[in-house]
Amino acid sequence: MDARYAIGIDLGTTNTVIAYVDKNDEKHSIQLLQIPQLTSASTLEQRTSLPSFCYLATDAETEKGVYGLPWDKKRNYVIGELARKQTADVPARAVTAAKSWLAHSKVDRRDAILPWNAPADVRKISPVEASRRYLEYCAAVWNNQFPDAPFNIQDVVLTVPASFDASARELTMEAAQKAGFPADIVLLEEPQATVYSWLSDAGDNWRSQLRLGDILLICDVGGGTTDFTLIGVDQEEGDLFLKRVAVGNHILVGGDNMDLTIAHYARMMFADKGVQLDAWQSVSLWHACRAAKEQLLSEKHPEKHPVAILGRGSKLIGGTVSVDLVAAEVEKLLREGFFPSCDSDARPSRKVASGFREIGLPFESDTAITRHLAQFLGAHGENGVPVRPTHLLFTGGVFKSDVFRLQLLNTVSQWFSNEPVDMLSKNPDYDYAVARGAAYYAFAKRGKGIRIRGGTARSYYIGIETAGPAVPGFERPLNALCVVPFGMEEGTETDVPGNEIGLVVGEPVKFRFFSSSERTHDAPGDLIPNCTEPQFMETDSLESQLKGSEKFAEGYVPVRFHSRITELGMFELSCNSTVSEDTWKLEFSVRDKKD
Repeated sequence: MDARYAIGIDLGTTNTVIAYVDKNDEKHSIQLLQIPQLTSASTLEQRTSLPSFCYLATDAETEKGVYGLPWDKKRNYVIGELARKQTADVPARAVTAAKSWLAHSKVDRRDAILPWNAPADVRKISPVEASRRYLEYCAAVWNNQFPDAPFNIQDVVLTVPASFDASARELTMEAAQKAGFPADIVLLEEPQATVYSWLSDAGDNWRSQLRLGDILLICDVGGGTTDFTLIGVDQEEGDLFLKRVAVGNHILVGGDNMDLTIAHYARMMFADKGVQLDAWQSVSLWHACRAAKEQLLSEKHPEKHPVAILGRGSKLIGGTVSVDLVAAEVEKLLREGFFPSCDSDARPSRKVASGFREIGLPFESDTAITRHLAQFLGAHGENGVPVRPTHLLFTGGVFKSDVFRLQLLNTVSQWFSNEPVDMLSKNPDYDYAVARGAAYYAFAKRGKGIRIRGGTARSYYIGIETAGPAVPGFERPLNALCVVPFGMEEGTETDVPGNEIGLVVGEPVKFRFFSSSERTHDAPGDLIPNCTEPQFMETDSLESQLKGSEKFAEGYVPVRFHSRITELGMFELSCNSTVSEDTWKLEFSVRDKKD
């Protein structure tokens, strides 16, 4: 059976969206899938998005079937809108930000660690398992609505942040495969998906809106993360095409930080009234402030919005206490905290770290998105001059507020002597653009539309230990050998030139891997001294013992490297002996390796 539908799924930090194209539809219009989900116990409603929250039920709730679904009567967890509501009432049982945990290489993302810091009586799950549950739900909803077009044989594209490294992408792919996704699923970077959404609306007219040499800046600020991407307009045989030229790092700043900021502000207002909120009320306040923010920043917003909290004290049991949030004050608070005006050479502030810190997600200490953007443009400029975008394309729920769009647009324009920077789309679909663009891309892959040229979003390196006398208490310095250049296309491979490198066999060793989104000009075989520079980010190391034999008496084998990017975007590194026919393959991922 051939695939009838092209499906795009935006697995968001806070919301998941499904869009699709019916290939038999002559207009090839992009549709949003309605997602049924529990909004309260036994109440199933259709929504256009699925909140990416998972509430882990108690044994009693499971036995009673409180969170049962038509296809699973005694489910021991619930995801979607009701799970999001439960984060306010029972936060210790609510899994949030699973997507950000997938990108956090300092923890074992297959280990049952979520909810983070939950009590011992809560049966935790891993970030991979949480992601699998969201994706499995998507597949089940599709099959329920399209029984004659099974999900696992459709053309499916799943989006990931551009800042995801090879390990995070591999884990996302693993979760998708466990959820019953097609074997040939494709991963697409979210900022590119946003551009595809614009292309689907612009059609052939896109070439009249962009010119050769233009640079498009995609600013994606969602619920939990911020991502930047640059896409350039190039030319081949007289025809324009789009090519991704740079991506930023994974920045843990987004709408959730804004909600928390408003909650802190409201908490002080409660304190001025003599009301001290406990931990339970503070969590409830955070979620109440999310709803207030959406109202106060809407196009036709009220001047004030009340925030009420259920009383907990002896004098307040059964009652509520409330304060009024003023729209102008909230707008100023968020604008100055997240989009302050700054110079083009500004950089995010780095506070002096405490000697001890709680292990958890690496949230940014500086929430100023404009300073993070200045750093990104500066890192990809030349001769100390930041790269100048000619067009801006916004995506993510935060930019539904025109206040933030205009503030960022004006700030960027000021960096370049007020040279005009145009908004590419005046009325984009901020909540659904990524899913819609993914569906368009699933359709375009069959030769039905424009494709952005991109390849790998980072350059990849292996750590090579330097030779020399040992010094007690110190490790030998590591050099970084480039084995995959920025932009290497899927389905391609290359020999890595350079001197022979000794591959240690027959004993336990650690292979260390690095990546960089800033070093876009390194070529395979380039050896960079000292890979502890801030431009390098270490990804998952691999501890293994490669099989040796008596013919390798020295304990190491001289090898040369061969790199391959698979059609699914995974990286394979072959270590080919120069003295025998032996080959060892290392997958640049976090899957269990076999010799």
